[in-house]
Amino acid sequence: MHLDTLLVKIALIGVLGMIAQWVAWRTGRPAIVFLLLTGIVVGPVLGYLNPAEDFGELQEPIIKLAVAVILFEGGLSLRFRDLIQAAGAVKRLIFLGVPLGFTFCTLAVHYGVGLSWELSMLFGGILVVTGPTVIGPLLRELRVPRRTGDALKWEAIINDPIGALLAIGIFAYLTYEGIEIDPVNIGTDVLVATGIAALIGLACGWALTWLFPRGYVPEFLKAPVLLVTVIASFVAADLVMHESGLVTVTVMGMVMANKPTFSTQALRRFKEDLVVLLISGVFIIMSATLNWDVVSRVQWEFLVFLALLMFVARPATVLLALLFSDVPWRERLFIAWIAPRGIVAVAITGLFAIRLEQRGVEGAELLVPLAFATAIATIVAHGFTAKWWAHRLGIDQGRAEGLMLVGVNGFSLALAKALKAQDIKVEVVDSSKFALRAAKKLEVPTHHGDMLDDDWRHHLPLSSFRTVIAMTETDAFNALVCSELGPELGYDMVAQAGPDQRTGMTTARGNVIFQEKPSVYDLLVKVGEGWQFSRTRMTEQFRLKDLREYLGDEGMPFAVIRPDNSIELFTSVTQPTVGEGDVVMSFTAPATAEERKEKHEEKREQKDAKEREAKDKVR
Repeated sequence: MHLDTLLVKIALIGVLGMIAQWVAWRTGRPAIVFLLLTGIVVGPVLGYLNPAEDFGELQEPIIKLAVAVILFEGGLSLRFRDLIQAAGAVKRLIFLGVPLGFTFCTLAVHYGVGLSWELSMLFGGILVVTGPTVIGPLLRELRVPRRTGDALKWEAIINDPIGALLAIGIFAYLTYEGIEIDPVNIGTDVLVATGIAALIGLACGWALTWLFPRGYVPEFLKAPVLLVTVIASFVAADLVMHESGLVTVTVMGMVMANKPTFSTQALRRFKEDLVVLLISGVFIIMSATLNWDVVSRVQWEFLVFLALLMFVARPATVLLALLFSDVPWRERLFIAWIAPRGIVAVAITGLFAIRLEQRGVEGAELLVPLAFATAIATIVAHGFTAKWWAHRLGIDQGRAEGLMLVGVNGFSLALAKALKAQDIKVEVVDSSKFALRAAKKLEVPTHHGDMLDDDWRHHLPLSSFRTVIAMTETDAFNALVCSELGPELGYDMVAQAGPDQRTGMTTARGNVIFQEKPSVYDLLVKVGEGWQFSRTRMTEQFRLKDLREYLGDEGMPFAVIRPDNSIELFTSVTQPTVGEGDVVMSFTAPATAEERKEKHEEKREQKDAKEREAKDKVR
């Protein structure tokens, strides 16, 4: 067996990347940490992967195209409606934060590591970026005010191409081959190239959003056409000036995010899946290129630089940029700490470092290890302390809890009333103002609107709920709600009532509430018969099995309520673990406790009689 072939190494990169992503998901830690560690192990430590030798001239274009797709996917998440609350903060973080950050980061590199002013400015420009590939997963693990999250997200994605352009300008200065260096001409060239790149992205984005809705591209070709267009537009802009394609793909993504194509959700999911693969591969490849001999030469200098970057440069940048703004000071302090650097910073640094080393620029060999040290330190520091820091500042909105019910009817009202009586957070959504009156009488918070409307749903606090349950009287609508919210929230967080077998619909798109899978019609019939919600505390003597026997056919466990007031549902595919002290909420028939106890004892007597008969036969 030849385990040293390129084919085996490519497959191994994919397998290790997915394992690292899975471990990150299970532990709730940033994936980049595990990806970097994986690359370091298979690269410098074991010596199995050597990207420069294994990929040769393909290494640079592979990394560049991967970065292009990653930035495009980031642009797809920049919808202007997100700026409603964070517009002021974002403008300040871009127009004031970029020059301030560039200045402070350059000083940190020069005085921390001792690089020349030119290389310090080059790397300082790159450090303006904050990793969108890290910010996104980090924000998903937090519950901070929407303004704070949107400000961090927009800053991360918009500053990516800006930081690249600053580095391009410095790189052009370092590699200028004319007789006399003219900063004005160099700056003009960069700005013109940037404008052309932006126009290419605008034109490509507009063209696709015009072609797709009109049926000029079939559905099965939309994702491939989009991917090829992203790559082609990036290369076209890159021919004008190196790395200006980053502007092209970001602008293209923003255009497509804000113009309807009727396929935006499907295309975004395709891109998200692709980006996970690309991030995994690129980070492993880049970290495998580390040279420990170089790193060992500047250990203490790296530590001084990182301290200046995280504790001086970033806080000073944000606090000065947001000075006299309407952003509360607690949120300013949170933003001032959160600035992880990710794939774009590492990849761009790698591209420039390769070219500068080829030209013999002194100190260029330190850029790649410096970029990795920055990425690892900032991701670990910010990723592992973000939740603690948000809690200390008092802006952590806590864990997701409670239920959001979609659809007002007799059953959902009975459920909302029972949950409210147990101090469980519950809110109701319906498109009918008339229907919502009944929920308001119960003093349950309501939302009037269509759950399938993207713009309206964007303002709902969905992430603050443990589960969203669709239980309208239309099975198709319930299934659509689960299909729409599943990729956004996770299919484990969406549920629906069972499909009504009488209508011929048998497919559910989310977990079905109750293990018996009753339809809304079945539940409404039971409500009409007087069924109601009851609660039973589990003890060492009375367990879930005993409760099921006790209820028989006259009750269905709905959820278990923990001592900390968290709630887990019994569904068609999941049964929560129930322990002593937990409370099980059940939907039960209107029999009295005495009647149910009599039936329970009668069943037990019948069971004992059958066991005695069986023993007698054996004898």
